[in-house]
Amino acid sequence: MDKKPKGMVPKVRFKGFTDDWEQRKLKSISNKVTLKNKEHQDFPVLTNSAQDGIVNQETFFDRKIANNTNDYYIVKPDDFIYNPRISKLAPYGPIRRNKLEITGVMSPLYYVFSLKSNTNKDYLSYYFISSTWYKFMIENGNTGARSDRFAIKDSIFQRMPIMLPIQNEQTKIGKLFNIIDKDISLQQRKLDLLKQLKKGLLQKMFADKNNKQPVLRFDGFSGDWEQRKLGEVAKVTMGQSPSSKYYTTNPNDHILIQGNADLKSGKVVPRVWTKEITKSVHNGEIIMTVRAPVGYLAIASMNAVIGRGVAAIEGDKYLFYLLQTKLMNNTWKRISSGSTFESISSNDIKKLKVTLPKDNERNSISKLMDVISHLLSLQQRRLGKLTYLKKFFLQKLFI
Repeated sequence: MDKKPKGMVPKVRFKGFTDDWEQRKLKSISNKVTLKNKEHQDFPVLTNSAQDGIVNQETFFDRKIANNTNDYYIVKPDDFIYNPRISKLAPYGPIRRNKLEITGVMSPLYYVFSLKSNTNKDYLSYYFISSTWYKFMIENGNTGARSDRFAIKDSIFQRMPIMLPIQNEQTKIGKLFNIIDKDISLQQRKLDLLKQLKKGLLQKMFADKNNKQPVLRFDGFSGDWEQRKLGEVAKVTMGQSPSSKYYTTNPNDHILIQGNADLKSGKVVPRVWTKEITKSVHNGEIIMTVRAPVGYLAIASMNAVIGRGVAAIEGDKYLFYLLQTKLMNNTWKRISSGSTFESISSNDIKKLKVTLPKDNERNSISKLMDVISHLLSLQQRRLGKLTYLKKFFLQKLFI
């Protein structure tokens, strides 16, 4: 007989609910789907993705993978599917609900089940997105002969304990997560639009090496831009790594910037410190990665030591955004192509052709890009808070 958990209520709960939750087995609240596509009906083939849930296989992979689907299970809207393929996002395989509102077919490698009427489908959808059921899988299955698949017998899988509150509480929990997910989707769309806007402005407001004027321009500005080499208008300092014996974890020592791992969203995120000063970047200067991956950027908000994976460029915000266009149009990849290890040299950076407007126009472009970048940062934080909120409730609302 399965042991009941000691705590029969979650750590966080809606006001007004006090009853203990009931433990049921998956078999008692669901029916295993066994109907197969024996009549050769032309259903779309579906797949269960840990990140995206149930998706149309042909659309997802941009090609048709399965040809003979006679032995595939018929999956109806709101059926649940367990995919034993493990990943970082789903260490014991994902269990997801078919929200596509279409009937399809799925590989017989999957376990498909439909809910009985006594369980709320939204509640159970998020129950399986949480990690609550992992303990049962750890204790009753294994990775088997294939390291990419989790092995558990159907008869054992059906014994999985599911903790259920009363119907009304199930409904409230499901609705809460639906609201959070809708808000996350909305904020993600806003973030994507801001990214598209920034990309469009970088493409249109900066003249490339083949043109003397940009496609898009502020009113009141005219005339050709000046083309120069980057080394003629900005000081470039290539990094030099200190001896590893001087590396520390003491924030009172000098911050060491070694490469892309030390940069995030255009800022320095310290990981390592050093007692030895080799080459330096100063507050306000541009940092650019020069070893794979090449061309990633940040603005230094402090003085720091730079290793051989980065360079310091003594330039203004205009140059910072101009260099973003070079990353975006793969300039550095073209320069570094042919080498075994992707990297660029001091000469590569100094010889880079850049097109420069007069100071007033330069400042106007920088200010606009600063505003867009600030909005992007705010939107990323807003989305991050919602994602954290969802994670918190997934951990606290289920037992």
